[in-house]
Amino acid sequence: MNQPKNILIVRTDRIGDVVLSLPLAAIIKKHFPECKVTFLSREYTKPLAVNNPNIDEVITLKEVEGKVSIKENVQLLKNKFDVSIVAYPTYPIALILFLSNIKTRVGTGYRWYSFLFNKKNYEHRKFGEYHELEYNVHLLRQLGIDEKVTEKNVAYGITPSSQDEMKVKKDLSDIEINFSKPLIIVHPGSGGSAMDLPVSKMKEMVNNLSKENVEILITGTTAEKELCQSLVVNKSTINLAGRYNLSELIALINQCNVMIANSTGPIHIAAALGKNVIGFYPKFTAASSKRWGPFTDKKNIFTPTINCTNCSRKQCEELNCMDSISSDMVIQKVKSILDNLSLEK
Repeated sequence: MNQPKNILIVRTDRIGDVVLSLPLAAIIKKHFPECKVTFLSREYTKPLAVNNPNIDEVITLKEVEGKVSIKENVQLLKNKFDVSIVAYPTYPIALILFLSNIKTRVGTGYRWYSFLFNKKNYEHRKFGEYHELEYNVHLLRQLGIDEKVTEKNVAYGITPSSQDEMKVKKDLSDIEINFSKPLIIVHPGSGGSAMDLPVSKMKEMVNNLSKENVEILITGTTAEKELCQSLVVNKSTINLAGRYNLSELIALINQCNVMIANSTGPIHIAAALGKNVIGFYPKFTAASSKRWGPFTDKKNIFTPTINCTNCSRKQCEELNCMDSISSDMVIQKVKSILDNLSLEK
């Protein structure tokens, strides 16, 4: 195809989903260096794309009382782009792009509204044959780009602002964090998007690791304050739940050495920032690490050790599969990472 001048990447769902769509920008810039790349996201995920060296502009989806405004978004986008790539399709988004006179509209071929896309991708994501990030990259084949993305060459471009970095560093100094010690972030919640490691296991790990020469920060949303407080076992563990907005959380994660989390947005932010990540994932396809794990070569994933077949969310809940993950093995892996960090100094 002719070299596009203005490409719009669309991803309007949650934090982790947006992180796993960001590498599209770097790949597009590699193949079409003169092209302007714009990212369309929801307001609360916007900080993930701001300051990204591969994204020229970030546009916020117009919503009224939680509903997408067709008219306002068409006014925002009309006649400004020659290509749009939809990583997360919905009918309102497909309609908006169609009405915005975008000549080339890349999207799934499997929805009832797929007639609104004129470059259709035929891959059923529900089968989980590839990672979510790889599925996103495959959309670029409709533009003649067949790129092989790996955990070593992936480029996310997430960049914390210097203002947020300064604020977070001052906050950590104020609560007397010792920057000479390794900093571990534990993020126990997941917003219900996956199966979580039992809190008792997470507490066991925090309790054991807090006896090492480390600083431990517990992060979460305002709604998760109580959950996070249950992991505060002594003075070297500090609950920061609800303290930071997403922009500041990115800066905080950038300060850490290790992130321990369930399948949730912040683990993907940590992976994108090149941090060591420890993740807990169930085996069933829809939430497996193969599909949703952190896409980085600095990850250690722990899955249930129960030997079951025909895994499903219901079966995982009934058998309490996540409880079969050995906290001792996790602790040993974290200690091994800490040992390697001290050798690198």
